Amino acid sequence: MRDTFHDELDQIGAALIEMSRLVGTAMSTATTALLNADLTLSEEVIASDDKVNLLHQETEERAFDLLARQQPVAGDLRVIITGLRMVASLERMGDLAVHIAKIARLRYPDPAVPSEVRDVIKQMGVVAQNIVTKAGAVLAGHDIELAAELERDDDAMDALHKKLFTIVLDKDWQYGVEAAIDVTLLGRFYERYADHAVSLSRRVVQLVTGELPAS
Repeated sequence: MRDTFHDELDQIGAALIEMSRLVGTAMSTATTALLNADLTLSEEVIASDDKVNLLHQETEERAFDLLARQQPVAGDLRVIITGLRMVASLERMGDLAVHIAKIARLRYPDPAVPSEVRDVIKQMGVVAQNIVTKAGAVLAGHDIELAAELERDDDAMDALHKKLFTIVLDKDWQYGVEAAIDVTLLGRFYERYADHAVSLSRRVVQLVTGELPAS
């Protein structure tokens, strides 16, 4: 019975790692679609979110079933509850990548990103990809030292987010209200994506140490 229980815990862990891979691919593809005004890639990101949502549903159901059948305590209970929180963050990360793809689709065939902010958005995409790659590695290896690196990566994303606002709010902004709204939303989507990835890493630290790091 205990072997079966821990096999199911392992399956939850494997699902989390697979979800991190899927949302990483989604973000990378969404950024490319955004910068290149690529309708095909935008649709690919939107369609692929079904896989993330299915894993989210299956993992939640597995976790709730374990809670009901096994009534775990102590460390095992913490693993399941933390897994439920992490799967929710990963599902949200997938949604944020979809939001970016939908802006690219909405403005097609025109680019959604004005030339003046293109480099900043590109950098935000790179930072997001680095963060989710590290978050996946943290999930797979329970590496608390690597988890600490994500805090610094998140600082880089926050700095880019502020830079984006500075450009949009500048008196010389010449691209109109619609573009300003698009860019503001995009900045928020990238920033929140990074926040969720950092939250994942903090949950892993909690699993390993028993304590949730301060925000």
